[in-house]
Amino acid sequence: MLDRFLLPLQHRLLARPARALAARGIHADQVSVAGLITGLAVVPVLAAGWFGAALLLILANRLLDGLDGAVARLSGPTDRGAFADIAFDFLFYALVPLGFALRDPAANALPAAVLIAAFVGTGSSFLAFAAVAARRAMTAADYPRKGIFYLGGLTEGTETIAVFILMCAVPGWFPALAYIFAALCAVTTVMRWREGWTRFD
Repeated sequence: MLDRFLLPLQHRLLARPARALAARGIHADQVSVAGLITGLAVVPVLAAGWFGAALLLILANRLLDGLDGAVARLSGPTDRGAFADIAFDFLFYALVPLGFALRDPAANALPAAVLIAAFVGTGSSFLAFAAVAARRAMTAADYPRKGIFYLGGLTEGTETIAVFILMCAVPGWFPALAYIFAALCAVTTVMRWREGWTRFD
């Protein structure tokens, strides 16, 4: 919901560091892999209960996720980069609730499972729409720089990261936040199903 408003600001803020990375011969794919590694590190850190460190890793992952696109725009985006960007993102979204589940299975396992299932709904509906949209050569007016058709919704990247930050800031709220956000993700999934059902024939 908020991505369309924040992405232009992100592009402006990351333009200079992206130029610095490109000048040093660092490629967008390398930045993407660094982001993936950072995201994977969130799981053991959350499982250990180091919530401050987990928050820093989440922010670092998102910074790298923005930088890979900014670097790619300097050298020319690639299909491989577009693929890696979205594939790594969806994995990362599932890793955070997994880390909380491992930290306290008795309290967090069920809400984490519900949230991950909700992420499957938002992610699969997003990718299914993008696949058909690509076949029809459709473009998303609100997200012209995205490598694939970007179908928005109530819960997008900005909202997801905001919830992750709140979970790390107040770990005891994880179950309630997971259930609430899962419900919002379910609304997004239904919205995307409706969009695909009505726009495609």
